[in-house]
Amino acid sequence: MQLYKRSVFDQIQPYLGDETILVLLGARQVGKTHILRYIDNYLTEQGHKTIYYDLEFPNLLSLLNQGTDTFIADLANKGYLKDENIFVFIDEIQYLDNPSSFLKIIADHYKNIHLIVSGSSTFDIKTKFTNSLAGRTIEFEVFPLSFAEFLIFKESEYKNIINLSSSGIKYIGRLYAEFVTYGGYPKIVLEPDTVKKQQHLLQLIDTYVRKDIRDLADITDITKFNGMLKVLSFQSGQLLNIAALSRETGISQPTIHKYLSILEETFIIKLITPYSHSPSVEISKNPKIFFLDSGLQSLLWLDGFAPTLLGNILETNIFSELVKLHGRHNIHFWRTKSGQKIDFILDLPTGLTPIEVKTNFVQYSSKHLTQFATKYKSKPGLVVALLGTPKDQYYLYPWQLF
Repeated sequence: MQLYKRSVFDQIQPYLGDETILVLLGARQVGKTHILRYIDNYLTEQGHKTIYYDLEFPNLLSLLNQGTDTFIADLANKGYLKDENIFVFIDEIQYLDNPSSFLKIIADHYKNIHLIVSGSSTFDIKTKFTNSLAGRTIEFEVFPLSFAEFLIFKESEYKNIINLSSSGIKYIGRLYAEFVTYGGYPKIVLEPDTVKKQQHLLQLIDTYVRKDIRDLADITDITKFNGMLKVLSFQSGQLLNIAALSRETGISQPTIHKYLSILEETFIIKLITPYSHSPSVEISKNPKIFFLDSGLQSLLWLDGFAPTLLGNILETNIFSELVKLHGRHNIHFWRTKSGQKIDFILDLPTGLTPIEVKTNFVQYSSKHLTQFATKYKSKPGLVVALLGTPKDQYYLYPWQLF
């Protein structure tokens, strides 16, 4: 299996060999196992001893559920010597009956055993991880592929995509359109056949709803939940109105809040809040909702992949890219009662940057970006589009934003 480096590895690498337990969190099929295997291969090449447990296998899950004594005995059977430094990978740690107790004992009493574990749901892990692990873990979020990673997985011949010729821009533009259409789940990216891409993504959705959501949320009406997912996929990039969503889906508002929380914790959607220094003027209550993968959004919304570039699917894609680079909590939107609005406000220590997303540069009007920049003394506004020709340095193709 070809192992490609993911960008999160650069965040993980400095902690390899520390006493801290490293925890990788992310949605199903987002590439956590691939990253664990990459780290395993990296450490092996460095001369370290490693052992890998995939708890999707019932026999390995049963073994680790017997407790740490059985685990240490199994390590010994695999050639582990007492007090020897070893890296142990545990994939899908949330399947353990009591992962907190297991990890705490290893962390406290076996300092030479360096644990690197993965989990598909922060909701499930937070339910099973207790305060006893405080200070013993560091978490890394794993998202679908960024466009830079997409190019690596596609083995693109273009290494520098900043200063491109006109033919290079067209080539990368076609690849970015593919990235928007099908999303960034690694298996979907690597599959060349469109029909198979759709089948793989449909299977992922089915497994998620059938295996994860049903267990986590104790859902009694899967049909209504699926209906809510479809409505949300259409609303990606829009203000979230809980009361309206409740009326449309027939699901009570408290239950919708519960479902939304689980959808966030399982890395399907994210909510972002308005940017405001003046709550009396800004609309401050309703967040915006976004899916974290444009291909997933498209399939849920359209029952297939979008045949043309659609504005809200592109906006979903840009949001996902911003999250991967800057984190969700640094991303907001701007909307006032008088109708002024901007898609994204990037709030970083270096300053505020307003960003508008359009499918084509010709659709852009500078009015709201100028108003925001004047009001908040932000950096000049940026307009991001995939089609058309940029007018100046503030007009960017999506890959130039990152």
